[in-house]
Amino acid sequence: MSHRPKILAISGSTRSQSSNLQLIQAIALLGRDRFDLTVAENVKNIPQFDPDLLPERLPPEVLTFRKALAAADGVLICTPEYAAGVPGTLKNAIDWTVSSMDFSQKPVALITASTSGQLAHQSLLGTLLILESKIAPECQLVISFIKSKVNQNSEITDAIALTKVQVLIRTLTIAVLNPEQLSYLPLPLLDFER
Repeated sequence: MSHRPKILAISGSTRSQSSNLQLIQAIALLGRDRFDLTVAENVKNIPQFDPDLLPERLPPEVLTFRKALAAADGVLICTPEYAAGVPGTLKNAIDWTVSSMDFSQKPVALITASTSGQLAHQSLLGTLLILESKIAPECQLVISFIKSKVNQNSEITDAIALTKVQVLIRTLTIAVLNPEQLSYLPLPLLDFER
């Protein structure tokens, strides 16, 4: 790859000043020498997923989202956990990509930053792996009690969280530029009862 990597960041929070958006902004600053990061806009305005819509009738917000994914070399998702699950707006946006497989073979970093986050993280990680995202173990991270670890100036104030985020930034860059140097999380085993 001869150009600077383009990373599309997706916030799972709809709040304009969320801790997840502050974390994305912190990562943009920390990774500015490695990649160009753009935040996906108006994800919260994507209509409810409707599998009955034919490709030529897709809502413009969906087409814009898919186009941004296609143009990105890698994806960063930072999301909170809502009611022990994935925020509906984020899951809805991802659901629109299932048939087009926009996440397939795309390097992805997933950060769940919330009060807890474990349940939502495992659920979303499983979804992304089913969609064939390429996720290195170091590119997935849970940051609990995020409000005490990132400030209003988009600075990560917790030393342990900062170190883990720096490792994630380096690993995501390698996943984009030299993917053969990494190992990736395996596709989850699905146990379908007959």
